[in-house]
Amino acid sequence: MKLEPLTTIKKMLPLLTKYKAMILTHYSSFITHILSTSTPAASSPLHPSPKGFIGSILRRKFRGYCSNRGVMASSIKVVQNPDTISYLNQREAAEVDEILMGPLGFSVDQLMELAGLSVATAIAEVYNVKDYNRVLTICGPGNNGGDGLVAARHLYHFGYKPFVCYPKRTAKPLYTGLVTQLESLGIPFLSVDDLPINLSEDFNILVDAMFGFSFHGTPRPPFDDLIRRLVNLQNYNEINQKRSVIASIDIPSGWHVEEGDVVGDGIKPDMLVSLTAPKLCAKKFSGTHHFLGGRFVPPSIIDKFKLHLPPYPGTSMCVRIGKAPQVDISSMRENYISPELKEEDVEPDPYVQFQKWFDDALAAGLKEPNAMALCTAGKDGKPSSRMVLLKGFDKTGFVWYTNYGSRKAKDLSENANASLLFYWDGLNRQVRIEGSVQKVSEEESESYFHSRPRGSQIGAIASKQSSVIPGRDFLHQEYKDLETKYSDGAPIPKPTNWGGYRLKPDFFEFWQGQTSRLHDRLCYFPREADSTSSWKIKRLAP
Repeated sequence: MKLEPLTTIKKMLPLLTKYKAMILTHYSSFITHILSTSTPAASSPLHPSPKGFIGSILRRKFRGYCSNRGVMASSIKVVQNPDTISYLNQREAAEVDEILMGPLGFSVDQLMELAGLSVATAIAEVYNVKDYNRVLTICGPGNNGGDGLVAARHLYHFGYKPFVCYPKRTAKPLYTGLVTQLESLGIPFLSVDDLPINLSEDFNILVDAMFGFSFHGTPRPPFDDLIRRLVNLQNYNEINQKRSVIASIDIPSGWHVEEGDVVGDGIKPDMLVSLTAPKLCAKKFSGTHHFLGGRFVPPSIIDKFKLHLPPYPGTSMCVRIGKAPQVDISSMRENYISPELKEEDVEPDPYVQFQKWFDDALAAGLKEPNAMALCTAGKDGKPSSRMVLLKGFDKTGFVWYTNYGSRKAKDLSENANASLLFYWDGLNRQVRIEGSVQKVSEEESESYFHSRPRGSQIGAIASKQSSVIPGRDFLHQEYKDLETKYSDGAPIPKPTNWGGYRLKPDFFEFWQGQTSRLHDRLCYFPREADSTSSWKIKRLAP
């Protein structure tokens, strides 16, 4: 079966139409998506081999949420030492807000929107939507409560099921507008009397948005009772009953902005999302997850208050402070939820089936879907693995390029058998391919080498892959010398020790993750030992 070059594009049209409708219909969701998605890396197109490539495949620029592990991609990697961060006292925090909303021209609703988005992003980063779906946001009458209302809206668009308890509503248009937005999404508002005494009975996450840094005195009803309910959750934890996690916005409600939980019987949140800059009380926070959000602090404020704040990774709206949590590796597991992979639903030709799954990975916006683990072994039988990039495939095999002096090249010169593994996490899929490997023609290698960016061509010459070098400076100097040598813009000659390989498959396995480890495994075997013109499909036990 031959696939036309436009096959991939035709398959994408329904998805493009769907995304267009989503953008037009869900403006807030689209804005949230843009703000919380990293800028795509430079595209890595697959280059067709001269013998005919099944549709030249280019990286798509849009992204989709296809993972069952939670809506947000796990992109927040920066961990900052809390001892190097600046902390604001109450006077400084108030002055920062005055400057932001005075000479710097910010409005309350702008800051509230950014703060609420930061909180929702931090929650989604830590607590996946599958296991922590039901979220109760308890909002006070001030700006902290407004941050909570905004966070609830974004959590809705992230796929969570939010509820709001807002017992002392503020009549200002900003707050009534936020309430209207939530009501239009069907988000339930619950009274204090509607809530169970043990909040863990109905909710997975409790967002504490009652009081911020400007609060003074002792909490009044009904907030005193709500704070007690959050405190009492610790008792359920002590008797090994599963409890809700608590995420406090900027200041754990009832804490002193500078001295923290003075008496020691206050809320002990699992997560604290500091806004603008951490307040002094954050030094007393002993929970697992401390994030900084509110990516809007201009250089003038940083200079005036001599702030040391961590860099935000990519386009993320929050950044982790302090150590990442310690986890029991043996308890880490995912319960995959995927459509069943049935024999009658797959293509009889494994190349066509691979094309379909590859198209799905492209449409889902997965990072480098052409990345694959290449496994080789030399004559000594010792295996080695590394990640390489697929650069083309057709009925003659799967192609990649490398240095012919590398470890993998040495292995392949001694043992031509190898395997490839593609893992597409967001789709709960992997593909294993086994077969024999040969070098591609010199013409193919020449053609691909000169299609690469000029810097990559120089890099291929500068790096004697797998050889020992004295340091990174040595590599940079080699590159710089070659850059000078080829500065005239003339074509750069391909190194004789660089080129492509093609793996000719004699086995495919298509794996689809399923619940309770009952995964689907459909394998393709050639019908004849010396031919792969037709294939038989067998199911293997997971």
